[in-house]
This record gives sequence, structure tokens and C-alpha cells, in this order.
Amino acid sequence: MEKELKNQIINDYKTSENDTGSAEVQVALLTQRINHLNEHLKVNKNDNHSRRGLMKMVGRRKGLLDYLKSKDIEAYRALIAKLGLRK
Repeated sequence: MEKELKNQIINDYKTSENDTGSAEVQVALLTQRINHLNEHLKVNKNDNHSRRGLMKMVGRRKGLLDYLKSKDIEAYRALIAKLGLRK
């Protein structure tokens, strides 16, 4: 992920001025990486090592979303709407 894209994502999802590691930011960064890896796997169907990494990232994102849902349901709903996750 390019540095400019990462900084843009952090700026879009941060909750305070110096926030770089809140659950919202982490979920947004993981979503970007997951989407990028999905595109890679569409071309390289037999890349099972990357597929395992993708599954680990999806699990990590699910855990962060569960944490956010239990902590602040409104922030959770806003985040999944903004990222376009879950229907």
C-alpha cells in the first residue's frame, strides 16, 4: 500500500487529531488490504499462501468489528455503512 493512500485512509477515519490506531482506522486499512488481495487472487487462483493471509486479515477485521460493535454501536454502524460492508 502506498504511503499517500495509507495517510489518506487514516485521515478519513481517524477519531482525533493524533489517531492512527483506533479500531475504525485499523478496520479501514484492513479493508483496503483485503480488497487489494482479492483482486490479486482473481488473477492468481492457485496462490494459496496469499489466500491464507487473506483469511487471517478477514478474521482480524471481524474481531475488530465485533469489538467496536460491543463498545460503540453507532460508530460501528457508521463505519460499515461508509466502507460498504455487510448488507
